[in-house]
Amino acid sequence: MRVWRWLRIAILLVALVVVATGALLDRWITADWDRTLIVGVFPIPADDLPTTQNYVSGLTKAQFASIEQFFQREAKFFGLSHDRPIRIELYPAQIEPPPALPPRAGMVTTMWWSLRLRWYTWRAASGKAAQIRIFALFHDPVRTPSVPHSLGLQKGLIGVVYAFADPQMAGANNIVIAHELMHTLGASDKYAPATNLPQFPGGYGDPEAQPRYPQRDAEIMAGRRAISATEAQMPPDLDAVVVGEQTAREIGWTQPSSNSQ
Repeated sequence: MRVWRWLRIAILLVALVVVATGALLDRWITADWDRTLIVGVFPIPADDLPTTQNYVSGLTKAQFASIEQFFQREAKFFGLSHDRPIRIELYPAQIEPPPALPPRAGMVTTMWWSLRLRWYTWRAASGKAAQIRIFALFHDPVRTPSVPHSLGLQKGLIGVVYAFADPQMAGANNIVIAHELMHTLGASDKYAPATNLPQFPGGYGDPEAQPRYPQRDAEIMAGRRAISATEAQMPPDLDAVVVGEQTAREIGWTQPSSNSQ
């Protein structure tokens, strides 16, 4: 029993070293913005309905163009010299979904899930140029009107997005993809978990606006446009979304000011 215990500890220590080394490499890849980052989108039908299968098989790169345009527009606003911060590549649909994180997972379970997700990503993206990998699981909105919370991991440069197989929701899907992509680049959420309301000032599109409400745009890491202090609205697409000052600092588009926290 003692041998097995030490073997498990040794395996976890090796895993920690591998993850830490990978995290440093990932941060180096995404830190300087001197080159275009290739973002691979891997669509996955999340159910067996023909409508979902047809939607996924009919996806084209053009349907994700607004994500590239959003990054280009916002990077230009913050004075980034690179005229194409990211490039979206659409890869063939996957059959097997990525491993799901069990609810209320402890540290060891979460670490094991992270390793499984990295193994899944390596198999799916092997031989492909993508530096950031987004796995988009599409659901039929009639059968599944509510989907799990999406996630983006800076350590590993991996995103798992739960989206809807509905052309009318393509704009909203791209907002979620852009949000999780920002997480892989180091951005933090800017909404209150208990209410989903944007946090002031970082989660407001224009925190200096007078009057403050309603906000014209949503901040990408808040995901919703503040209508009042107690109400917020999901924007229809990325044309109504901006990158705030705090988010721009987190992903390396601007330098922290001398008086920033």
